[in-house]
Amino acid sequence: MKHPLLFVSALVVLAACDSGTESRKDAVPTVEAPPAAAEQTPVTPLVAAGPAATVQPTTDMTIQWAASVVQLDPLTKQGGPTVKLFGTAGGDPAMNGLYTDIAFFQSSAEGWAVFRIGDFLDYRVLSEAPGRVDLQISESVMDEATGQIGRRERRLIVAWTPGADEAPPATITVTPAR
Repeated sequence: MKHPLLFVSALVVLAACDSGTESRKDAVPTVEAPPAAAEQTPVTPLVAAGPAATVQPTTDMTIQWAASVVQLDPLTKQGGPTVKLFGTAGGDPAMNGLYTDIAFFQSSAEGWAVFRIGDFLDYRVLSEAPGRVDLQISESVMDEATGQIGRRERRLIVAWTPGADEAPPATITVTPAR
């Protein structure tokens, strides 16, 4: 054999392309726990390779809204325009404070059509289907008699009908659910 190193390299590459890895999709749950800290490969820090650039804080006040996003869930089963559910920090943190919205991309010129779902402590996507997302929300509630703040969980169905030619909906509905 004229090129044993080339042959061994080709074998290593082919071994890395194990077709059994792809068939694991059905056998392994879709949500896998991250490896334990001891199992993670240590990362070597980068070494500077040129002068550092000094960056000042932006004075663009609209970027403050982007920095306020604390939770983002792309909705991937919509089949039409890009849709995302997101929460921004705001309001009174003692009583909820996660402004929760759903946004539909219109175009680069028009930006997003954004609908406010509510003001909660937290939300979690339970399921998603075209034109619908099911949520579990946690929220603060105040007992009017005692003034005590408590917490409750409830479920909501957020639904919409897309506009013509995959345009964002004109309205959405938010329905209590069990």
